[in-house]
This record gives sequence, C-alpha cells and structure tokens, in this order.
Amino acid sequence: MKFNTKTIHGGQQNIDPAYGSVMPPIYQTSTYSQTTPGGHKGYEYSRSANPTRTALENALASIENGKFGLAFGSGLAAIDAVMKLFKPGDEIISTNDLYGGSYRLFTKIFEGLGLKFHFVGMQDSSKIESLINTNTKLIWVETPTNPMMSIIDIEAVAAVSKKHNLILAVDNTFATPYLQQPLELGADIVMHSATKYLGGHSDVVMGSLVVNDKGLADKLYFIQNASGAIAGPMDSFLVLRGIKTLHIRMQRHCENGEKIAHFLRSHPKVDKVYWPGFEDHPNHEIAKKQMSGYGGMISFTTKENSLKGAVSVVEKLKVFTLAESLGGVESLAGHPASMTHASIPKEEREKTGVVDSLIRLSVGIEDEEDLISDLKQALA
Repeated sequence: MKFNTKTIHGGQQNIDPAYGSVMPPIYQTSTYSQTTPGGHKGYEYSRSANPTRTALENALASIENGKFGLAFGSGLAAIDAVMKLFKPGDEIISTNDLYGGSYRLFTKIFEGLGLKFHFVGMQDSSKIESLINTNTKLIWVETPTNPMMSIIDIEAVAAVSKKHNLILAVDNTFATPYLQQPLELGADIVMHSATKYLGGHSDVVMGSLVVNDKGLADKLYFIQNASGAIAGPMDSFLVLRGIKTLHIRMQRHCENGEKIAHFLRSHPKVDKVYWPGFEDHPNHEIAKKQMSGYGGMISFTTKENSLKGAVSVVEKLKVFTLAESLGGVESLAGHPASMTHASIPKEEREKTGVVDSLIRLSVGIEDEEDLISDLKQALA
C-alpha cells in the first residue's frame, strides 16, 4: 500500500466482523466475558488491551512502516514509558532544543530517579560521540525541533547509535509519518504526541510509540500494562478517524506553511523566520533528503525584539487562535517563552534561540489569504 491508502486501510480489518461496521466500533468496556478462567477472545481487561485501541495501534504501526504500535494517554506518558526502560545510573543524550514538557520530564522526574541526561545541539551528529560512555543507553532526537525547527540527520545519528549499540528514539510529532519515517532511517523507536497532527482536530490528548524489534516492543507493552497510562477507547476512535485524513490535511498544512513562511520573511517588521523549507535554513539539505515536505510549523521573531511586542502581536490575532498545542485543522499561535517552554530556565532556552520575542505558528488548513491578512493586521 502507498501512504495515502495506508492512512485509511493500513493495519485495519476493513469490516468489523460483528455487524459489518466500516469504522472500528468504540468498545467502551472495562472487562470481557470469559467461558472459563483464561477462556476469552483475546481481551480480558481494557488496561491490558481494548479492541478499539488495538485497531489504532495497528494503524499507527502501519503508517510508520513499523511492526508494533502502542497508544498512551498522552505524548508525555509515551515518553515516560521509554524512560522506564532504563535504571539508575544509565545515561541519555538528548537534543538541547526540545519540547519543554520533555525537558521537564527528563530533569524534574527522571533525573531524581537516577537517570543522567546530557543536552547537546545535534545539528552536527559528531558532537554526540564525545558524550557516549559505557553508561549511555539512549539517544533522544526531535526533528524538526520545537520551536526552532532545527533539523537533525536521523541517518547519521542512527549510524552513531548502532556503532555503540544504543537505542535511538525520534520524536516525529512535527513532521508526522506523512513527511518523515524515522524507522526507515534507522531509528528504533518513533514517538508521537498524537494530540497534534495524528488526531488533527484539537479534541483528544494521546501519545504513541512505534517499534520494529519484538524484544523492545514486549518490554514497552509490559510497561504500558504495568504502569497503566493507556489511551481510552473513545480517544482511540478519534485518532483513528484523524489518521484517515492525515495525508490530505498535511498536504494543505504544507502548502499554507510555505506561503506564510515567505510572507513573514518579506515583512518589514519581522526579523528571523524559522522554517526548514528555506534554502538557507540550517541543515536544509538534510530536511530535503529525509522529509518529503517542510510542514506547517513556523517560528519567527520581530525586529522590535521584546516580550511586550510579541505578546501584542499574538493578542491581536483573530483567525489564528492564541493557544497551547499545535497540529489541528485550525491555525494556532503561541508564545513559547511563556507557554510551551516556560518550564525551561530562561538562560537555557535562550541558548537555543527561544527568546522572549519568539512566536510559534501552527498553520492550519484555512484559506491562505485569510491567514496572511490576519498576520498583516496583527503586525501592523
């Protein structure tokens, strides 16, 4: 199957065997009848497995060209499960430009439980090897990064991880499998905040993992069941529905994103625009190689370069909604320093470019002219 067909049919039973339902039903149940102890039809308790969640997990694996999918109650719950693969004293190398919630989980929860984290810019993969020692177990990559749109060469990092027998995990939330498939590039784990583009309609909170290795999958399934941070059946149904239009939504996100990136770059009050599609964007050639498009996420700063000025712009927006999150059909604007990245100390976030004047846009699928008009009036 090609990708556009996989989003609708990949990993799915086309017709539900009970009554011929075209969509997988919502099995809103906690438990299942047994004919004798252990005599059941594959399901006994919905924390361990639920038919709606299974349908979603199969679909997630399919669109990432993976073998095993897992759905969690949030993106952070999915990351939490990955961290539980390790024990005190183990070390993890992470990109230093990453989602604030990931940074908070790493430093405020798992550092206290004995894991050690090294944060480093990964635009040059050679910087990673100097941090590897016998305790290193995982490399954590986010590309494009949130919110600076930094591009990391997944194939190059995968070569480093394989050389040292490490696990490579890639947060693929911004790109989605429509634009980028990290397992094909050598990653061991792909993570999504399915809240974003996979759900696509700002009506669900969910996370997912996809892997190819059965041994790794079994460990993660055990953690998923033992820790219990699972996705519910209604949320699973919503993300299944969202995935079926992922390809056409992403096409429009990319088209609108390109138009808005060029508009912002030409605007007299805008200073820097961060979008991987620009030929002078750092590692643009890597993005061109490992992605099939450049997405609808854009960050920019104004020439005024002040917190007050950035807040004024986002407050004036009318079509763009000032809100947390991203990846929905509607356009959203955020102020990373005070919203998504507030948990990162100012001196640390500014090292990666997350300054007080930075504005992040999640470009939706509305008419591009309306979006550009909205930005014009907000910047005026």
